[in-house]
Amino acid sequence: MLPELPRVELLDRPTPLHRLPRLAAELGGRADIWIKREDLGPLAFSGNKVRNLEFLLGAALAEGAGAVVTSGRRWSNHCRLTAAAGSKLSLAVHLVISGPPLPSPNLDLIQLLGGAIHQAATDDRDERERLTHEIASDLERAGTRVTVIPVGGSSAAGAWGQVLAALEVAEQLEGESSAADAIVLASATGGTQAGLLVGTHLASSPAPRVIGVVASQSSAALRDAIEPKVAELSGMAGIEPPLDRVELDDRQLGSGYGIPTAASQAAARLLARSEGILVDPVYTAKALAGLIDLVRSGELDGRRVVFWHGGGMPSLFEATQRPA
Repeated sequence: MLPELPRVELLDRPTPLHRLPRLAAELGGRADIWIKREDLGPLAFSGNKVRNLEFLLGAALAEGAGAVVTSGRRWSNHCRLTAAAGSKLSLAVHLVISGPPLPSPNLDLIQLLGGAIHQAATDDRDERERLTHEIASDLERAGTRVTVIPVGGSSAAGAWGQVLAALEVAEQLEGESSAADAIVLASATGGTQAGLLVGTHLASSPAPRVIGVVASQSSAALRDAIEPKVAELSGMAGIEPPLDRVELDDRQLGSGYGIPTAASQAAARLLARSEGILVDPVYTAKALAGLIDLVRSGELDGRRVVFWHGGGMPSLFEATQRPA
């Protein structure tokens, strides 16, 4: 029996799942390609992090929090959605944003949603964490109960939302009398991948491959982040942790997080011009480039693959660096 965790309802579910026949044809008809539209939801351009926030903010409210503090880059999907959810739930939201300070449509949206932005001077993680701690401490001293949410909302409690997402997509495919052979997603903090790994393990046997296309750090560091989450989520689900199924593809990272590549930009154009669907240039587009590469290599020949669209549309309008 799966655990009942504190939760708030933020998402209209299920999110859409449908085939991409024109993209598949552009790639030679070698694989049956589907897309899970986590970018379609009720809050502020939506995205997969809404699922995490249902549990993270549910826990915060259950603990009597009046404010939450979290952090990320200026284009962070998680930060924007936390601000949106906070406005819906009457929670004060403080966002620590990595530097250097630059104009950002996403930060404009966060402020429109009522989020309080605290700008770090550099992109140093230690500085960001120190500033997060200082803000939380100041709020506590002022009499506000605070919950600190990790970068990307990728704690086990947040990733539990992704476990349920895997069960959801399996049920949707079952309704189509089919099942996935693989799921391809962008992986940065590892919470979504860990949740999908555990959820697919619960949903079906054999479980589909869950291929995380590395979008932010080395594959070794990302594996070190994913495996403890898989172990904790598996304990919550009452199963043995499927650690042997952690699969990472680091060929699309380029010069690093937030920097588009020629392959990611080409992938985004191909999806836009074949299916009329947009992806952000630095995160989801890298996962799409990974999917396209896997199909063209023949590795997914004859397979049914689900592309996990995690959202992040405001990143289309960020002043990003040139392709690496």
